[in-house]
Amino acid sequence: MNAIWVILIIVSAVFALISGTPGEFTKSMFEAAKSAVEVSLFLLGIIALWMGITKIIEDSGLIYRFSNFFRPVMSRLFKDIPPDHPSITSITLNLLANMFGLGNAATPLGIKAMQDLQTLNKDKESVSFEMMLFIVLNTACIQIIPFTVLGMLSDYGSANPSGIIVPILITSFCMAASGVAILFVFRRMFKKWK
Repeated sequence: MNAIWVILIIVSAVFALISGTPGEFTKSMFEAAKSAVEVSLFLLGIIALWMGITKIIEDSGLIYRFSNFFRPVMSRLFKDIPPDHPSITSITLNLLANMFGLGNAATPLGIKAMQDLQTLNKDKESVSFEMMLFIVLNTACIQIIPFTVLGMLSDYGSANPSGIIVPILITSFCMAASGVAILFVFRRMFKKWK
């Protein structure tokens, strides 16, 4: 990957020299670097906020109420996970973070969920069906309110940043439903996961 970036920079510099615009090339590089830092700090703030909220929810005991509220849905989807296993809580928090469009904040929760699911995995060298189902749901990530995208759109001056909410909700729900359906079809076809 580093080689690709070096090639892109060299090719861009050569074309800037050929076209006689090395000043604009240098200026655009610094503006892009500045923009990358600003976006990174913006996302860092969102992650810090969500992780703080997650810690408060965990310390106050609300995490167990959330997991109990979603337990019927989780139990129907993840049938082989025991009802009181900690992976239910990790999965619930990850999916909630994804539902609110906080994908970057959901990453540590997803890693924790996979670690918890690995404790139930009989064959440690392969992925269990529950792990695969979680990966599909995490990747599709149904989003009710995409806070990160809304924040970025409003930060860049969008006239109607909330106009994306309904299309994102519909497409993410369709992706999640089709991904889960395909996974269950493959489970029946190959009967590898029990």
